[in-house]
Amino acid sequence: MTHPVDVHVGKRIRHRRWLVGMTQQQLAERVGIKFQQIQKYETGANRVSASRLWDIADALEVAVSFFFEGLEAENANGEHTNVPADVMGDKEALDLIRSYYAIPENQRRRLFELARVLSDVA
Repeated sequence: MTHPVDVHVGKRIRHRRWLVGMTQQQLAERVGIKFQQIQKYETGANRVSASRLWDIADALEVAVSFFFEGLEAENANGEHTNVPADVMGDKEALDLIRSYYAIPENQRRRLFELARVLSDVA
């Protein structure tokens, strides 16, 4: 049985890989493993060792802590308490994030503030 933390880390690997436009094969080559292993990590079927997670973080140019972000927002069943459980796998959400980071930083900050105000009103 998969552990919720392994599933979360796998989703974060997939999320970051997708955001940088990297295939599973490309990531596997950079880490020195087969792409099937990346598939297993991304689904949470296989647990990622600390040293392998370090290599993956290096290849994806993020801190290791990136893979654990949002974990505290999950309950004991692995479900998010304040966002949909599948948000990391939602292509529309990931497209929105990719588009957001394509906006110049000063405009992006204003868009972020607008979103925050709208969410407070809702």
